[in-house]
Amino acid sequence: MRLSILSCAFVVSLIALPLEAGEALKGTFEGASNHVTSGTVHVTTDSIDFHDDFSFDGAPDPKIGLGKDGEFDTSTIIEPLKANNGAQSYAIPDSVDLKAYNEVYVWCEKYSVPLGVAKLQ
Repeated sequence: MRLSILSCAFVVSLIALPLEAGEALKGTFEGASNHVTSGTVHVTTDSIDFHDDFSFDGAPDPKIGLGKDGEFDTSTIIEPLKANNGAQSYAIPDSVDLKAYNEVYVWCEKYSVPLGVAKLQ
């Protein structure tokens, strides 16, 4: 029993570690609000990188930002989506604490709705 408790404590401590330089979290976009959004995204300590397979069907005012457990945080809006398709990269401002988030969003700022969400692992 004691080994089990120690093992659980070790796993919890690993989960709580911040993302270190050179590490990346990965996710796959799913569409939201009746929009089609797909493709792979990697998040490192300083950037959000969409892969060549990224695709978005288009909408007014799409922005890139972060959220946690289905809740978008408007204070994390980074910049407008650069293109509806293909690879692109977004620098993460120093003011954003990546440890607080587990999702990347394509967010419609005009209507305050998600257009696509990628859960990070």
